[in-house]
Amino acid sequence: MKLVVGLGNPGRKYTGTRHNIGWEVLARLAEITSAQPVGNKFEGEVREAVVAGEKLLLLAPHTFMNLSGRSVKLATSFYKLETEDLLVICDDFNIPVGELRIRARGSHGGQNGLADIANQLKTTEYTRLRVGIGPVPDGWASPDFVLGKFAKKEQDEIQIQTQRAAEAVLTWAAEGSTAAMNRFNGKN
Repeated sequence: MKLVVGLGNPGRKYTGTRHNIGWEVLARLAEITSAQPVGNKFEGEVREAVVAGEKLLLLAPHTFMNLSGRSVKLATSFYKLETEDLLVICDDFNIPVGELRIRARGSHGGQNGLADIANQLKTTEYTRLRVGIGPVPDGWASPDFVLGKFAKKEQDEIQIQTQRAAEAVLTWAAEGSTAAMNRFNGKN
């Protein structure tokens, strides 16, 4: 079994915001794989799919972005998953819209959801898929930017990027981190 976590914030006011791109990718992935709802578990919404003959659990934590680690810890502990079986999808305003960055390990890089996951799991040895939402325009505060919605001119690019990110997750699940990195890092 593998666990894919899409980071975001619950509540109608956060729907469609840049910070919720992890949930958007998870929704696209659920669509592609015909993932079935399991219900609310691990302080989040859970769906199950099968990819390359292996169960793929899709988790959208409802703990708010900065407390995502609690939900991830509950799920990984319950299923006794190794960190190599975990992939976390999140936004990154240091990466331009249209670009993806997959890493098998590394720092949180200022992303508070990843920081909380690392704190809860006591490791940074898990795969993360950063979806570009940047750059932050001059004169904008980072929190206002990430909690804002994509501009109309970005919508087509975001749809392509969301699809590519979902395909990157499928590649990771079937072939591993290296294959996903080689195929999907960078711009389309």
